[in-house]
Amino acid sequence: MPLLLQGATLKQVRLGVTSDEIDEDVKVAAEFLHSFGLGYAEIRSIWGKYNTSQPIEKVKEARALLDAQSVKTSILGTAFFRGTLPADNAKGQADLDAQWKLLDDAFERAEILGTNKLRTFGFMVARGETPTEKALARIYELETEAAKRAKKRGMRLAVENLVGSYFETGADSAKLLKNVKEDAFGLTWDPNNAGMAGEVSYPDGFGKLDPQRIFHVHLRDWKKGPDGKVVWTFVGEGTFDNVSQIRALLKAGYKENFTLETHARHPDGKAAATRKSLTALLDVVKQV
Repeated sequence: MPLLLQGATLKQVRLGVTSDEIDEDVKVAAEFLHSFGLGYAEIRSIWGKYNTSQPIEKVKEARALLDAQSVKTSILGTAFFRGTLPADNAKGQADLDAQWKLLDDAFERAEILGTNKLRTFGFMVARGETPTEKALARIYELETEAAKRAKKRGMRLAVENLVGSYFETGADSAKLLKNVKEDAFGLTWDPNNAGMAGEVSYPDGFGKLDPQRIFHVHLRDWKKGPDGKVVWTFVGEGTFDNVSQIRALLKAGYKENFTLETHARHPDGKAAATRKSLTALLDVVKQV
């Protein structure tokens, strides 16, 4: 792939925004994206509820509103496997059955919205719990089963590395991918989450990953506050090197989507916050 010395384009960096980071109203979010010339949205919460909690009619309404603004769904945000690892008893089995139902509901909504990718998770570590190899082995089994179910539906699962989960960093995620080999299973790489967990996510964490297993990427920015804790910031006002991370992904042949997941707060609300970060991120793209 040629070096991107003249700056990347939105055709190369398939950039979108998590729609509810703009507005819960899909029409408002879609019009916002269109105004920036963006053709993608990650769909998570719509009209105040997770998409998997909305009736099918509302999901179809969301699709029509996105279509009207020529916005495609890049990935469906779900809470699949975001809870703690179910216990090995009757209640745990009931909890697991509820997760399989959630996955089926997500498949149905993804099909309506025109995407074959689901953002999922790798379970949260319970308070006071120390992760064990036995727990990890069970997670690998459950993720493998989930990936097989996804493949049967023509879907792909992209597990997000998340602080507080079993897989917080690039190093953690590399171990997960090594143990779940299904081709319908990959990663939503969030370098900022990895940074929050204490990893030098780029280049160190990213360098441990197989880029071919990265199905989706979240972008934003962060810095450490006076107390040493991570604070989400507007793009360009933090410490994360978005230019180098995007450039490295493109050079590795990454052709999937990038999503701005704003998180930073603005006194004028979510849309204003996203506008500020997105404007800066579009300048970043020009530097790639």
